Amino acid sequence: MTDLPTIEQPLRIGTRASPLAMAQAHMTVAALIATHGLAPQALTIVPMTATGDRIQDRALAEVGGKELWTRELDAALDAGVIDIAVHSLKDVETLRDARFALGAMLERADPRDRLVVREGMEATSVADLPHGARLGTSSPRRAAQIRRIRPDVAPVLLRGNVATRLAKLAAGEADATLLAAAGLDRLGMHAVGTAQDTAVLLPAASQGAIGIECRADDGDTLTLLLAIDHAPTHRAVATERAFLAALGGDCRSPVAAHAHWRDDGMLQLDAEIFSEDGADHAAGHALIDHADAAAALARRLLDDAPETVRRLFAA
Repeated sequence: MTDLPTIEQPLRIGTRASPLAMAQAHMTVAALIATHGLAPQALTIVPMTATGDRIQDRALAEVGGKELWTRELDAALDAGVIDIAVHSLKDVETLRDARFALGAMLERADPRDRLVVREGMEATSVADLPHGARLGTSSPRRAAQIRRIRPDVAPVLLRGNVATRLAKLAAGEADATLLAAAGLDRLGMHAVGTAQDTAVLLPAASQGAIGIECRADDGDTLTLLLAIDHAPTHRAVATERAFLAALGGDCRSPVAAHAHWRDDGMLQLDAEIFSEDGADHAAGHALIDHADAAAALARRLLDDAPETVRRLFAA
């Protein structure tokens, strides 16, 4: 238990209202209670519906990108309506407003994708999918990776929260989909889908990581958050986000990045960038042994990439 700043009122924890986001908010509450010995009534969860949750028929890249996941929470945090905002970091813009501070990341969950197939189909990997299968996704990364691995498999738009996507799969809108293992596990769906090897499907940057923000000038709340920060996760995810920043891509840019701790204690960043159709790509890895290592890898991949890939990035 830590020495606590004075809490004048229940700490208001903002989150998206989806079942997965609510589960992540409850994980944050549990971490704060366990670390600081807070009484449950000292914390309250404030759910809100994000613009991204309202739009189900278009890829977010077409209508505003990742800020559609954070807009409402940012406004509430800035206005003092909430004290903390809990995010799936994969859905948070790489460059954040200086008014907000990322005070903590909880320990990262399984960063892999899981392949989920419709009833009656027997496939545990992308290689197993039948010829011409339709794979539902709204992710440019997943679409490009699938097109590269299996050019015969057709990506089709599939949006919504986990339950909505699984319902659309059951209704026949797609034959298969890819979902984040971390999200499924947090919803208790441990047996849904089959995890895919990161050597075949490298995850998105920040996948599996929960980020907790407060106002940058709110020193008391920042102190509370720093005590629940999982430093190895924070450093790995910050490395991935530094790589994205150096690339200059946006939510339309197909990119995968995963930083992981090796047995020798070194942090290694694996990364790939793709053309939209997945036909062209550049891949590489780097040991993160100096401050510029992630950016240096981004520059190297852009130098190695064909023009069909480079034009998707602004670096």
